Amino acid sequence: MTNTAMMIQLGAVMLFCVAVLMMYNRLVALGRRCDQAFADIDVQMKVRHDLIPNLVETVRGVAGHERGTLEAVIKARAAAVNAPTSAAQMQAEANLSGALGRLMMLTEAYPQLQATQNFSSLQDELSDLENKIGAARRYLNNAVNEYNTACEQAPSNLVAWVFGLGPKEFFDLGKDQRKALDTAPAVKF
Repeated sequence: MTNTAMMIQLGAVMLFCVAVLMMYNRLVALGRRCDQAFADIDVQMKVRHDLIPNLVETVRGVAGHERGTLEAVIKARAAAVNAPTSAAQMQAEANLSGALGRLMMLTEAYPQLQATQNFSSLQDELSDLENKIGAARRYLNNAVNEYNTACEQAPSNLVAWVFGLGPKEFFDLGKDQRKALDTAPAVKF
């Protein structure tokens, strides 16, 4: 074997190694972006979890006999705070969103709640948080989509397989929440 042929083979092997390293680094960076996006959602959820007891106490003061709704919110919050896995957390957060929606609907039944400054400011803060959480979920799902696509496309799918980089989960609403969204609202005149 000549010196030139050996140099060409060595160059090809080095080029292959650099390409694999670049694909691996891209997949790792995309995976970290997914992790960071999920952590951003966690931060917003923590703020929401801290806000909920104040909201519940305000409603309890005005509409204390709505015990079932208040207990559902408290139970859903506890499940969301103590969720052991990210999949369980996603489901618990979807349940909490539904319970909070029912709590917010109490303002229609109790106009004095809307007149309460404390409730009104808590409601505004919760509405702002829900918008931020929605944006963070969209960002996470975009990051997960980009990562999963990179893990499935050739040739980076081979790199992902060799290094054991599997797909990430989307932040999904869950079956119950999706069913509620698919149902048309009742309109009464």
